[in-house]
Amino acid sequence: MVHISTPILQYGATFGMILIAVSAIFIRMKTGHRPVNAKKIIIPPLGMSTGFMMFVVPEVRVPWLWALGAFLIGWFIFSYPLIRSTRFELQEGQVFVQRSRTFFFILISLLIVRLLLHEFIQRYITIPQTAGLFFILAFGTLLHWRLRMYFQYREFFPSET
Repeated sequence: MVHISTPILQYGATFGMILIAVSAIFIRMKTGHRPVNAKKIIIPPLGMSTGFMMFVVPEVRVPWLWALGAFLIGWFIFSYPLIRSTRFELQEGQVFVQRSRTFFFILISLLIVRLLLHEFIQRYITIPQTAGLFFILAFGTLLHWRLRMYFQYREFFPSET
């Protein structure tokens, strides 16, 4: 098996995370032009949940309390600015996400905080465990944000599932 040095792995993981985050920011910024529906709100957390398969690998596993802490930090802290900046508006019978001037800056700020936390935490635990914890944090963030979006969407169309 090929051995990759720890610094190369750290830089590669950080670069990959930045690339994915920037891509997600641009995709998210473009979605404001299309109407949303319940499926478009619910599918991202369902799709992301497949990432929990990474915990099949023993090197990625973390203690339950760490996982719970990461999930709760994502749920209560990281999702809050996203929830506050996401609003819907009804236009011609369709629901659109209102453009928020602060949304882009919120996403960039969350990315910076996440990068700083990542650099700090990976000094104390392995890179795979750090990845697992940050996946759980991101999942908690996304799940809470999307659930709030779904309940807000249901106010427009109570009978749609």
